[in-house]
Amino acid sequence: MLFLGLDVGTSGVKAVICDSNNKVMSSSHAPLTVSRPHPLWSEQNPTDWWSATNKAVMDLDPKIRSGVKAIGLSGQMHGATLLGEDGKAIRPAILWNDGRSASQCKTLETQIPNLRLITGNCAMPGFTAPKLLWVKENEPDIFKKISKVLLPKDYVRLRMTGEYASDMSDSAGTLWLDTAARDWSSEVLSACGLSDKNMPRLFEGTEATGQLRAELAEAWGMDKVVVAAGGGDNAAGAVGSGIYSRGDGFLSLGTSGVIFLADDAYRPHPDGGIHTFCHALPDRWHQMSVMLSAASAIDWVSSVCGFKSPAKLYEKAASRNKPSNQEIFLPYLSGERTPHNDPLAQGVFFGLNHSTTAEDMAQAALEGVAFGLADGINSLKDSGAEIRSLSVIGGGARSDYWGEILASIFDLPLIYRDGGAVGPAYGAARLARLCHSKEAIKDVCTSPKITNVIEPNLALRDHFKPRQALFNKLYTSLSDLFKENQS
Repeated sequence: MLFLGLDVGTSGVKAVICDSNNKVMSSSHAPLTVSRPHPLWSEQNPTDWWSATNKAVMDLDPKIRSGVKAIGLSGQMHGATLLGEDGKAIRPAILWNDGRSASQCKTLETQIPNLRLITGNCAMPGFTAPKLLWVKENEPDIFKKISKVLLPKDYVRLRMTGEYASDMSDSAGTLWLDTAARDWSSEVLSACGLSDKNMPRLFEGTEATGQLRAELAEAWGMDKVVVAAGGGDNAAGAVGSGIYSRGDGFLSLGTSGVIFLADDAYRPHPDGGIHTFCHALPDRWHQMSVMLSAASAIDWVSSVCGFKSPAKLYEKAASRNKPSNQEIFLPYLSGERTPHNDPLAQGVFFGLNHSTTAEDMAQAALEGVAFGLADGINSLKDSGAEIRSLSVIGGGARSDYWGEILASIFDLPLIYRDGGAVGPAYGAARLARLCHSKEAIKDVCTSPKITNVIEPNLALRDHFKPRQALFNKLYTSLSDLFKENQS
């Protein structure tokens, strides 16, 4: 049997078809762009997600596509997709890396003193709830028209099935979920001028949410198959990597950078910017540290430094094969979450001189993202987490050279597996299989075959320790100036 996984990401929609042996039989990608009409803003048109989804599906092998038995969905989290009574978007979606709602976060924390107890998280501009407060205060005419608020993948689900539905893992990232109870919090919704009537129905990630509409099934060349609830991109990525038991963890090197730790119980720790969300599997939760710009920061440096592609940047840095001694990069191009919760943080190149080359800046970029991710690991450890190794998923997983930098800065082994580059879409296909077959989780969510293990380079580890300290001092020294520069 074959199962389709769709991941509605920030940079594009990925589609993969997997068989019952978890082998990827066909895959495709349709690109997306982000609009930044004002400082701190980040938006996309929901209809672009739908166009990219159709393209990604139609680019799959049609002979394989016809055998699909179920579809699973994954997607970028937190995006505020506002729909009117006709189910159409009434403004561009406000994305996860949008930083405009910092003052609304303070309002929520003040109005609901037990917000962190209810949700397991502190209020951050990336979450959905403060975005809706911003709309209420700044676009009241738009707010009055809101009938439903959906997350990105759930808008695609609506177009696929006609159903308003979401899963627990993605919904936990809205800041409207009572994360322990796995249900909407009327108290937090009310503080945003909303109720559960404005929300989709909640499902576990392995549950069915509807069937593919007949006309769409015909267009896609498949049956009216069931559509599983799926999961937020990181939870789905964990399912794809076989990470669902306490102590299991991964590093995601996508547009954002994430350290994900699975848990069998609800153990919130909002201090230090740690997220605690439901997993995409029943009766499971997870903790995350989140860095807003990871592979996307590398893509940006690649562009401004004149590399033909990010792949060429990785290649040139590997050929150079030399750690930075002077240049340092702060990768806060979209502000930052863990550990700083600072939407005003900005990107900085430090230590440049006349001899600095594009390759030097590429190396500094790879190190800077690694330093930022290491801050998140330290926050997780401060919460009591034990991290012995991390599996690696996402587009950045393709670079072994970056892997050695990351492993050395983290002082942790990094494990690379089959299917790591397709990540969340692969996990979404597994959730589709669980929905259709009702198999045991342990029989489907196996860890993919290990293709490579990168151990820390002890000489690099020792070289990077003082560099990490300087990286952290730079942020601390500049944090007040970031605020002045945004005023």
